[in-house]
Amino acid sequence: MRRVLLWAARNRWLKEHLPRFRFMRRAVRRFMPGETLEDALAAALPLEAAGIGTLYTRLGENLQQVAEADEVAAHYIGAIDKIVAAGITGEVSVKPTQLGLDLDPDVCLGHLERIAAHAATAGSYLWIDMEGSAYVEATIALYERLRATQPKTGICLQAYLRRTAADMERLRPLDPAIRLVKGAYDEKASIAYRDRHAVDANFLGLAVRFLIDGRGRPIRFGLGTHDVALIEQIAAQIGAAGIGLDAFQVEMLYGIRTNEQFRLAREGYRVQTLVSYGEYWYPWYMRRLAERPANVRFVLRQMLP
Repeated sequence: MRRVLLWAARNRWLKEHLPRFRFMRRAVRRFMPGETLEDALAAALPLEAAGIGTLYTRLGENLQQVAEADEVAAHYIGAIDKIVAAGITGEVSVKPTQLGLDLDPDVCLGHLERIAAHAATAGSYLWIDMEGSAYVEATIALYERLRATQPKTGICLQAYLRRTAADMERLRPLDPAIRLVKGAYDEKASIAYRDRHAVDANFLGLAVRFLIDGRGRPIRFGLGTHDVALIEQIAAQIGAAGIGLDAFQVEMLYGIRTNEQFRLAREGYRVQTLVSYGEYWYPWYMRRLAERPANVRFVLRQMLP
C-alpha cells in the first residue's frame, strides 16, 4: 500500500485530476486547515493557547522559472510578518526547490539568506525542509553556506537514509538546528532502510547520540514523528544521562495525533505543530497517506454521502 501511494504521489495524471474531486478536498482537510496562510494562522490559535508552537510551510516544489522563486520568497517574508502580527509563536519552513534550487543554487541561497535575515530580525527562525534523496547533498551544502552567516536556521534530515548518521556528524561543528524525521519518499534499499523497525532503530540511535553528544552546546533538535512510544523512549534514554525534556522539541503534523500533542505539552514536552497550506497539496498529501496507509480508510469514507 505504501508503495502504491508513493507511486500515486508522483503520477502526473493523478496529480492533475484527483484534486478536482470533492471527496479528495474533504479528505485533505484532516491534515490541512485550508489553502491560505490565514487559514493556517486561524488553526494555530487553540494550539497557541495550549503552549504549542507552530511551523508553517506553503506546499509546492520543483518550480520551472526563477520568477516563481522570487514570488515564493516574497510570500515567506510576508508570512513572517503576519505570524508576528497575529501574536503567534510560529516559524516557517521552505523547500529549496520552491526557491529555485533546480534552476540556480546561488539564486536559491540568496532567497534563503533574505528570508533567514528577516526571520531573525522578527525574533523567529527559518527551517529548510528536505526532499527526495537526489536533493540531499545539494540541500546540506546549501545549509552549510547559509548557516555560516545566518545562525537562526535549521535543516530537516531523514532517518531512513543510510547516510544520515554521517551527515549529522558533518554538521555537528556548526552547532546545527536539526529536525529529524523518518522519511516519506520511495527510496532504494541501497541508500535507505526500508524496514519500519530498522528506520525506528536508526531514528532512536541518531536522536539519542546527537542529544547526548551535544549536551551543553547551542543546538536545537526536533523529533519529527507521530510515534509517541519512540518519543518517550528517547526521553527516557537521555533522561538517564541527566538531559531534560527541554533538550528537544516534539514536532507533529496538524491533524495527526492531536490529543497526544496536547497531552505531551501538558506533561512538559516542548511541542510544535507543522501546519501546511497552499493549492499544490496533492503529492504532499499522498506522501502523508503513505506514512500511515491506515488513513486510506478515512479517505474512502469521504467518498460516501
